[in-house]
Amino acid sequence: MNTLLLYIDPGTGSMLFSLFIGLATTAVFAGRALILKLKFLFSGGKLKEDNSIVPYAVYSDHKRYWNIFKPVCDEFEKRKTGLLYLTQSKDDPVFGCDYKFVKPEFIGEGNKGFARLNMLKANILLSTTPGLDVLQWKRSRNVKWYVHIPHTVDELAGYRMFALDFYDAVLATGTNQKDTIRSLEKARNESPKEITVCGCVHFDSMKERVLKSAVDKKTETTVLVAPSWGKSSLLNLYGTDLLDSLSSSGFNIIIRPHPQSYTAEPKLLQNLKAKYADNTRIVWNNDNDNFECLQNADIMITDFSGIIFDYSMIFDKPLLYTRPQAFDDAPYEQSWLNEERWTFKVLPELGIELKETDFANIKDVILSAIKSTTLERKRNAIRKQCWDNPGNAVTKVFEYLANKQTQIMEETIC
Repeated sequence: MNTLLLYIDPGTGSMLFSLFIGLATTAVFAGRALILKLKFLFSGGKLKEDNSIVPYAVYSDHKRYWNIFKPVCDEFEKRKTGLLYLTQSKDDPVFGCDYKFVKPEFIGEGNKGFARLNMLKANILLSTTPGLDVLQWKRSRNVKWYVHIPHTVDELAGYRMFALDFYDAVLATGTNQKDTIRSLEKARNESPKEITVCGCVHFDSMKERVLKSAVDKKTETTVLVAPSWGKSSLLNLYGTDLLDSLSSSGFNIIIRPHPQSYTAEPKLLQNLKAKYADNTRIVWNNDNDNFECLQNADIMITDFSGIIFDYSMIFDKPLLYTRPQAFDDAPYEQSWLNEERWTFKVLPELGIELKETDFANIKDVILSAIKSTTLERKRNAIRKQCWDNPGNAVTKVFEYLANKQTQIMEETIC
């Protein structure tokens, strides 16, 4: 008796296994769709809702984004509409809210949280986290529509490459974001996603806080140092040279590092904190809510951080900025575009460039910028490009989500 031995190499075996899984999964979903249609036909068009599928869900990867999602949660609560709030922060402020219609859930940190998201069943998921389907966070087969809500009003070209490619829609804060996304799609020959210009929900809520808050009369000037992170950031390029100059100015100094700095460059922060530990005029700030430090500062010194727009657009105050000597666009969306970043274009309209040669004279430079009326007029023009529907953004966001929900339900029963 002759025995025929068959050999399949590991690569081919893996491919065949993936093909089998794909076919099996397709068959399962096709079967489910058929059952759904049959139920619809035999029920006389009265299809019961699948309670396992959540109509609306929100995903927050960190509690610092509560300023974006709180207005959204409040709107859902006001409209008596159910919302599942998934967070990867155990101490997310949502757990302290007495909501009836918003249901918070801690999904765990890291891969545990991603596993929950990858198995989620929902019609719509709203998130401010870029990188969907690029790294660990994958699109769930059971989520019909992914919507990105930006946490900044800049042009989004500073996102890592392909950050929004696998979202179905973006709720842009202004026309600057819409223009950038369309340029990226054209450069990569991609199908256009849905873009609705809604405005900026957290800018609206912060502006309301500004109007309601009492401003203390101060006799001393306060300078806020709020950089981005990475090798091109202000603290990496100028660190002690800048802080030494500020220390001798006689001003009060608040240093608010970018949240990512605590993870990516902790040694830099440790060294700087140690060097200025005895300086009573320097305060380090890492509050989850940045409202107070922005409110208390008379001027801000920054680089290319998104906080530029929080400070200048909401609080209507001047800033000084440093330009990186050689900014590496390679990892970012900007590398696909053949024009200067919108953020870098408008920086001269929002503030005054601070050069290393100005450090010796920094006190005079700061006082001059604080008194400038020209910068105030220019800020108004930039505001119109990046902050649409001021005071009405959350209504636009809810209306978009509700209309999309209706569309999904209509498509499901057809």
